[in-house]
Amino acid sequence: MKIPKLVKLIIQIPCFNEAESLPITFAELPASIAGIDIIETLVIDDGSTDGTQRVAEKLGVDHIIRLPKNLGLARAFSAGIDASLARGADIIVNTDADNQYHAGDIEKLVKPVLEGAAEMVVGARPISDIAHFSATKKLLQKFGSWVVRRVSGTDIPDAPSGFRALSRNAALNIRVFSEHTYTLETLIQAGRKGIPVTWVPVRVNKDLRPSRLVKNNMSYVLRSVIVIIRIFLLYQPLRFFLFLGAVPFSAGFLLGVRWMLNIFVFPEPGRTFLPSLILAAVLLLMGFQTWVLAFVADLMAANRSLLEENRVAQRRSELSGQDKPECALEENVESLSER
Repeated sequence: MKIPKLVKLIIQIPCFNEAESLPITFAELPASIAGIDIIETLVIDDGSTDGTQRVAEKLGVDHIIRLPKNLGLARAFSAGIDASLARGADIIVNTDADNQYHAGDIEKLVKPVLEGAAEMVVGARPISDIAHFSATKKLLQKFGSWVVRRVSGTDIPDAPSGFRALSRNAALNIRVFSEHTYTLETLIQAGRKGIPVTWVPVRVNKDLRPSRLVKNNMSYVLRSVIVIIRIFLLYQPLRFFLFLGAVPFSAGFLLGVRWMLNIFVFPEPGRTFLPSLILAAVLLLMGFQTWVLAFVADLMAANRSLLEENRVAQRRSELSGQDKPECALEENVESLSER
């Protein structure tokens, strides 16, 4: 008779100077969930200077990872994922330390994973109803989600939500390149790699403090635009550069047609329209060179996909025979601090 494997859930909480809010968040975490045999907590202290680590120790957090300096939310998230995998997590739930998300909905997040319906589940907030979100932020949240849906092929209505559950397989397959946030990028990776993704509606709590990721609307707009452009460059370089090259090429083509009409159809004595011809040639050349770059970038993207597959296979091998996960984790934290 085969003994069923115990299902371990690790709830990871990235923290940066969260000594005041962490006790509130920790107190709300569920002690038991149907279908889960073991629930453990993991705090990633992202270089805090307010005693967050000491607070986590007093609270009885099962695992505490201390990053040597503040590396940002994306790096803290990645360190937590690696630490959770090293500690044998079957399911990983990521939540914020500021108690933004209602911890009672963690059970809703893990249910599709337990049932095998999805390997990544995103908690979709009621964006339109959140009072402390400005109109600009609400609009950008929705636009960012639309971009992610187009690029990834998923149907997630709240892509920037950090409240999500990942299966062990999904956690092994994602890789965060951004230094700002992980939310959009991990969804796109999951969609493009064929990892089943779904969402569940979740509740939010009262805002405890202003967001540290969004200092002001202009900063949020600029960072969102940069993230969206980078997403297209990383995951759809061919389409991005073909479109980019079409702009100067089309302008050059139209100028060339205009020059030919002026010379052969509606000639004006004494005028050669040479500046128009030179500009048309320059624009056509710019468009053609951008299209060449599109194919080079596409080949590089294909090569990156092969490297990622090799990396996943290597990680599976390392984790399957790992006797000292803490040592491997220390190496990972050191590599993160060097980036």
